[in-house]
Amino acid sequence: MKKPSIKLIVGLGNPTEEYQFTRHNAGFLALDFLFPDAHWKMQKKLKALVAKANSTVGTFQLLKPMTYMNLSGQAVCPALKYYGLQPENMLVLHDEIDLPAGEVKLKFSGGHRGHNGLRDIIQCAGNNFYRIRIGVGRPENPQESVADFLLKKFNPDSLPYEKIKEVFEALFL
Repeated sequence: MKKPSIKLIVGLGNPTEEYQFTRHNAGFLALDFLFPDAHWKMQKKLKALVAKANSTVGTFQLLKPMTYMNLSGQAVCPALKYYGLQPENMLVLHDEIDLPAGEVKLKFSGGHRGHNGLRDIIQCAGNNFYRIRIGVGRPENPQESVADFLLKKFNPDSLPYEKIKEVFEALFL
């Protein structure tokens, strides 16, 4: 994989306190871990919380869509235009049920694999962007729906934060 020119980092999740510590908010939680000093402000025209962050690997625009997961593209696509960026300048952090809990994978391009937040972004921006897929696993109980599982509270300390950081940093080496 060639060294990317990432300028926008998007964490996917759902707004409101009700969803704060759910698996579906793994992207928001990972963004908060990677950039703990970010000063978030609501940008109404982007329908998102935004921040600018400096790190050892670069300076980035950060984005947390406030549109709810399934409408993430309504914030992401205007942000790409606002910042004058192409999709390949973007990294999206998101939950991934097809990875066991604790696993993290970097991916460029591809489909949405049933993830509605990615589906909405791909609809308006195409699929040529970087993703950090954060494994949250699948429900152990076969009777439990995937939606209920993803929106159920869990211990956010169980996310593989150090692995997320390693994959993030390796992206820029």
